[in-house]
Amino acid sequence: MLGIGKLLIATLSITTVTCYHTSAQEVTGELGSPSATTTIDSNYLPNQPTRFGGEIGLDAKSSKPYWPPQIVPKKGAPNILLIMTDDAGYGVSGTFGGVIPTPALDRVAKAGLRYTQFHSTALCSPTRASLITGRNHHSVGFGVISEQATGYPGYDSVIGVNNATIGEILKQNGYATSWFGKNHNTPAFQYSTAGPFDQWPTGMGFEYFYGFMGGDTNQWQPYLFQNTKQVFPWVGKPGYNLITDEADNAIDYIKQLNAVASEKPFFVYYVPGATHAPHHPTQEWIDKFKGKFDMGWNELREQIFANQKRLGVIPANTQLTDWPDSLPKWETLDAESKKLFAHQAEVFAAYVAYSDHEIGRVIQAVDDLGKLDNTLIIYIEGDNGTSAEGSVLGTPNELITIEGMQMPVAEQMKYYDQWGSDQTYPHMSVAWSWAFDTPFKWTKQVASHFGGTRQGMAMSWPARIKDAGGIRTQFHHVIDIVPTVLEATGIAAPVMVNGVAQKPIEGVSMAYSWDSAQAPSARKTQYFEMFGNRGIYSDGWYACTTPPAAPWLMGTTSMPDVVDGYKWELYNLNEDYSQNFDLAQKMPDKLHEMQELFLMEAAKYDVFPLDNSILERLLVARPSATAGRNEFSYSGVVSGIPTSNAPSIVNRSYTITAEINIPEGIGEGMLVTTGGRFGGYGFYLLKGKPVFLYNFVDMVRFRWEDADVLTPGKHTLVFDFKSDGRGFGKGGTGILYVDGKEVDNQKIPNTIPALMPWDETFDVGVDTRTGVEERDYQVPFAFNGEIEKLTVNLQP
Repeated sequence: MLGIGKLLIATLSITTVTCYHTSAQEVTGELGSPSATTTIDSNYLPNQPTRFGGEIGLDAKSSKPYWPPQIVPKKGAPNILLIMTDDAGYGVSGTFGGVIPTPALDRVAKAGLRYTQFHSTALCSPTRASLITGRNHHSVGFGVISEQATGYPGYDSVIGVNNATIGEILKQNGYATSWFGKNHNTPAFQYSTAGPFDQWPTGMGFEYFYGFMGGDTNQWQPYLFQNTKQVFPWVGKPGYNLITDEADNAIDYIKQLNAVASEKPFFVYYVPGATHAPHHPTQEWIDKFKGKFDMGWNELREQIFANQKRLGVIPANTQLTDWPDSLPKWETLDAESKKLFAHQAEVFAAYVAYSDHEIGRVIQAVDDLGKLDNTLIIYIEGDNGTSAEGSVLGTPNELITIEGMQMPVAEQMKYYDQWGSDQTYPHMSVAWSWAFDTPFKWTKQVASHFGGTRQGMAMSWPARIKDAGGIRTQFHHVIDIVPTVLEATGIAAPVMVNGVAQKPIEGVSMAYSWDSAQAPSARKTQYFEMFGNRGIYSDGWYACTTPPAAPWLMGTTSMPDVVDGYKWELYNLNEDYSQNFDLAQKMPDKLHEMQELFLMEAAKYDVFPLDNSILERLLVARPSATAGRNEFSYSGVVSGIPTSNAPSIVNRSYTITAEINIPEGIGEGMLVTTGGRFGGYGFYLLKGKPVFLYNFVDMVRFRWEDADVLTPGKHTLVFDFKSDGRGFGKGGTGILYVDGKEVDNQKIPNTIPALMPWDETFDVGVDTRTGVEERDYQVPFAFNGEIEKLTVNLQP
């Protein structure tokens, strides 16, 4: 019997050897010991299990244990701190000539290099998708933001398993990976607790996520997630601000990691929401900039331009591009407008400086642990040019201008003392945005011109980059960051990840530039496209379309044929850094050559079909829990459903029916709501009386209310709304019924045209975010009765 057992054990051992193999490249320690480590060949991830190298007998005494070696990066591989801010053009930071101090960015630049020809895609989530994958934004489904996704490979907002992120690659090679701040790379139709979660940060290789999912969020009361769970750290904490909270969380993570596994390198992806609207700095920072922008946007532009020449971050022969006729010059404004606009810029500048300060705390935490020398820091100021989404006048509520509307200066002045507080969701005039993109033309959203795509970027790694304080002029793009990180860490771009063949990395490493300011650009060609505006770079030449409509009009104007209706421009960037001298008329053959090159690049990277619609794409049907449904039923308390997975009442007729049971005494609380302080609706009981409140982007509130208090017991409440017809923001007639009796009837002239607030949620029986009418109630305003059934019926 014993002989049979030994034979069986031997057979099992042979089977084990033939089924598994090791792909170890560098081993430390004795193989099989608990402390043994190995690097791997990262071409095929995950690494195949190593064979068992011990001995197995009938009992432990006659056996020898063997531990698989822990996977680690190559010796000396650096920590990676990848930082990117939001909506900040080339002329924002003091590091690149701006008037706003950015000492954290200065610190990175002085310890390393500044890059003066580094580019984004012109829009936030497309840039971010390129940044974490090393591939062009259309190649990974992010031709536009997810909220405008359409059913084409370049535009579906699904990064996909064949585009493994740098987080996934580094994680499987032994790095601790984390993500703090803005996401906006998960399909908007997958934000709910129903998942799937493979396109969330934790499903894309980031072991820890602390941040918000969409394009922006209220920094005072953020729509915040820790991994895949919504959290509310701001509740009960006066003075809370997400910018500080993100830094605290990142610092704590880095310290905890060091305490537990000090030798394990980290990859921290740190991307705060600043300086995307809402501009929400603390009052302390706002006070620092009082009076700093009284000179106005035209003089600001001149100051930035002079600073840029002095710092050497633009060539000496650079020309300052013309001020556009579509924007007013400062001297033409009245005193009240100047006061308002100057304060808008003060709050924006405070937000820039505040965010940079908190970033500096994260960098200092790395230094305090003695890890700064071997940390590659990449600090990108902005994911696109400064935003034009505040319109010509600016706004105390971004939702107003995103919907294609404006608020007059006199009305905005009512918010002057609250600008930047939790009572506003503010954005500044596009004239400031144009100035902060100095010396270039245009702004965020415009991919054809560098005002939309040129970003200040600094990179340091003291152990490797020795030309401290140097300037690099090579032409590069955000897709070049992943291959740079891979070269720095000694990790090969994988050909297969989790059983799926990978698309090739489309970026090129920038590491060659570390040792040579004169080295020619490794990037020879790069296309640009956003909303039909196009650009193509080729070895110093640049051709692009002329934007047919300003981005601050938010797609409310008619657009030309996207293929043949655009004018083209041509620039020699070797002689014309700022795109000031259009050579299209002088060199038609060169222009034609560049246009043909764009078509080839566009075909290669899934840019087609071109589409210059904006608002229309917000309303396109997408896969979600709501797709194809017109009736939704709920009972009890349900909260935290993102608007993309909730019944949408925008631009349609609808009926909301609440079958409720009121307790003894007075009924009180929220029945159903979407939105909050800055727009949305709520159906609730206030001191026993049914109320339906429609908050039209915080500009006017329409109210339906019963004059009578409901008695205890069962009741059926109905709000029925009949739209005036098809189209954006049509008005309509709302009728409130109680137990079959009409109690209030009102016609309203307008409804929200395109979007409910993206950082609010759909809640039944409670209000978890901000209230739609804070004079009536304070959140959470839980209903004190029972919701037996709540139904939302939508007209097609």
